[in-house]
Amino acid sequence: RGKRHLGLAKLLRAELPHTRAAFRAGQITEWAATLLAKETACLEVDDRAKVDKEIAGDLEKVAKLSEKQVGDQARKMAAKLDPASVAHRRAKAEKDRRVTIRPAPDTMTYLTGHLPVGQGVQVYAALKKAADTLIAGGDERTRAQIMADTLVERVTGKTQAPAVPVMINLVVSDQTLLGTSHDPAHLDGHGTIPADLARPLVATALEAGAKTGLQTWLRKVYASPHGGLTAMDSRSRIVPHGLSHLIRTRDGGICRTLFCDAPIRHIDHATGVINGGQTVEEDLQGLCEGCNYAKQAPGWTATGHHPPHGRHQVTTTTPTGHTYVSTAPPLPGWADPPRHLAVLEPQDPSDLLAEYEFIDDAA
Repeated sequence: RGKRHLGLAKLLRAELPHTRAAFRAGQITEWAATLLAKETACLEVDDRAKVDKEIAGDLEKVAKLSEKQVGDQARKMAAKLDPASVAHRRAKAEKDRRVTIRPAPDTMTYLTGHLPVGQGVQVYAALKKAADTLIAGGDERTRAQIMADTLVERVTGKTQAPAVPVMINLVVSDQTLLGTSHDPAHLDGHGTIPADLARPLVATALEAGAKTGLQTWLRKVYASPHGGLTAMDSRSRIVPHGLSHLIRTRDGGICRTLFCDAPIRHIDHATGVINGGQTVEEDLQGLCEGCNYAKQAPGWTATGHHPPHGRHQVTTTTPTGHTYVSTAPPLPGWADPPRHLAVLEPQDPSDLLAEYEFIDDAA
């Protein structure tokens, strides 16, 4: 967010003076200024200046436009001034199509498809048509509920949306799993979920496995009293799959950089291999792409360590001399006596051969 604000501020001063004046005068919102900047990003400086003057040059005129109208007008003018650049931008955007997931309140989740407009409209129209058909047949669910259930059913191939099992990375303490504790669990890609939701998710996966003949495995992980996982040594420069899974579980699936909520994309050596870092649990951390690349700049240093009675920590020093300490999040039930955690994960039976061991500190 800081990068976005700084980039917009520099751009308004250098290339969009009329938009800057309208923003400073309170005639347009910050988001309207952002939209105008985004829609003209593909233009040359001279063409961008023309759009800036045409839309924001008259303060009284621009004040009557909504945010959406500002963006639409900038998009139309850009298409007229440089259609080739707009087409190239669209082609590049289509290459960036993707599906993302992020947590929503009340243990819900946002599943977002970033698609070319034609495909997105077709998907939405198909879901809406299915909902209209079922409602006409007497289905008592709302249109929104039917569309959501139909999306899950068609993507997963299940006939009933509620029967879709959770297949990977549900981390829950054994006592919560067996019903003797109400410690929350952790669902990778979402975050913390309550115990009364975690238990049915495990039961659903086991039940689905029993019906289909597919095996569902519980991977046992052992933790010390302070909630840390025991290290696994490796001489490999590339982090092995098993150790990578351990780091993602330890760090809760979220980038270890303070204030960053992005999902883990890279398993990073806190102290780089070139500086003597080793491929061991203590020196590894889960980072998003942006934070991993940023820490490669001159003046950044980081070290990983385990306090005597605490969870894994990474101490990062920035080029300005500021020091920040990132502590791994607590595992479910970490404050209790040592016990194993269960990570729900589909595996081939051959994968059950010990890839690594988790040893209790007390042992």
